[in-house]
Amino acid sequence: MKEKLDEAETQVKNLAHAAKHKKPGTARGIETLFRSAYRVQMDLTGLADNKANMMISINGIIISIIIAAVAPKLDSNPWLLVPATVFLCGTLISIVYAILAARPRVSTTSITLEDLEHSEGNILFFGDFANLTQDDFTEGMMSLMEDKTLVYETMIRNLYGLGAVLRKKFALLKWAYNAFMAALILGVGSFIGVFIWILKSAPSG
Repeated sequence: MKEKLDEAETQVKNLAHAAKHKKPGTARGIETLFRSAYRVQMDLTGLADNKANMMISINGIIISIIIAAVAPKLDSNPWLLVPATVFLCGTLISIVYAILAARPRVSTTSITLEDLEHSEGNILFFGDFANLTQDDFTEGMMSLMEDKTLVYETMIRNLYGLGAVLRKKFALLKWAYNAFMAALILGVGSFIGVFIWILKSAPSG
């Protein structure tokens, strides 16, 4: 009985060791994994950009309406100054964050072929390889394709980079939506509050 337990324990340890040091699956499975992951990242990037563009358009329209329709009436209706200011400040903050979310992110650091060989930068990212000459880019890609493990590592780093950009985009979009929501609530609230105050302070009869 003890021998069987020892044998079973040995088998479990061997399986755990094999799982820990397990090599990647089939090439087709890995390709499907990367294809699916890249598709999800691209879809989310498009979604974030669409949301940012929508916020830019909406806030731009609101700012234009306030400046064109409300500003000329401030002389005769000074009570409009408070809600108009609240709307302008909130929408301005929102549009700034939306523009930051939609703004392209390009690396300004020059990457050489030697840097890429030492895993500094990513040859699959246009912001890095755009600084290379055509010959260096071709040499780097040929070297990459000769090493299957390096191909997977580069694609993994590329996926991580896309995820990091997405995290920043959605964080900025969150602030843009929060500012827009605050502008609507505070703007409408201040408009109603000022209007009620005028009605109460107006002489009766």
